[in-house]
Amino acid sequence: MAKLYFKYGAMGSSKTAQALITKYNYEENDLRVWLLKPSADIRDGAHTISSRIGLSAEADILTPEMDAYAWFREKLEGQCDVIIVDECQFLTPEQIDQLRRIVDDCGIPVMCFGLRTDFQTKLFPGSLRLMEIADTIQEIKTICDCGAKATVNARIDSQGHIVTQGAQVFLGGNDSYIAMCHKCYVKGIQEHKVIRLHGQG
Repeated sequence: MAKLYFKYGAMGSSKTAQALITKYNYEENDLRVWLLKPSADIRDGAHTISSRIGLSAEADILTPEMDAYAWFREKLEGQCDVIIVDECQFLTPEQIDQLRRIVDDCGIPVMCFGLRTDFQTKLFPGSLRLMEIADTIQEIKTICDCGAKATVNARIDSQGHIVTQGAQVFLGGNDSYIAMCHKCYVKGIQEHKVIRLHGQG
């Protein structure tokens, strides 16, 4: 039976790599994959999904006003065996409902990869809806520099301090964010610590 999957993790947990590896595995078994990403994710180009380890693939784009269900029924029904969505936290709750409807009405599995929470530890709207209606929810684990499990996506400013105010969506990678455990995150804020981002000397 087809399911709606939500696979989430903190920054640097290889979410995108796992999405692309999953795509490859399906295609290796002669199954057709519809790869999607939200239009908010433009870091690697409008239609490209790239992982930090060098994997990449072309993807279709969902803008906030688009209806994923209508697009599937009009253009892809009968030509797709599975749907994979990267950076799903940027989808609208309505689009998550549309993906749910594809699963229910068309029997197509939908696998969503993304963040659960933002830099203020608040759920993204798309992730919240997935937590509410996904059939399977799986954490992709990564670790804090202290060795504990990382659960927070800390946004770091140019001086190396943790940012606690600002817009929810601010695109960046290892130059703007670091995954931390909650204890280190709170300590970093309280002590106004300078955080060294990965890849920096």
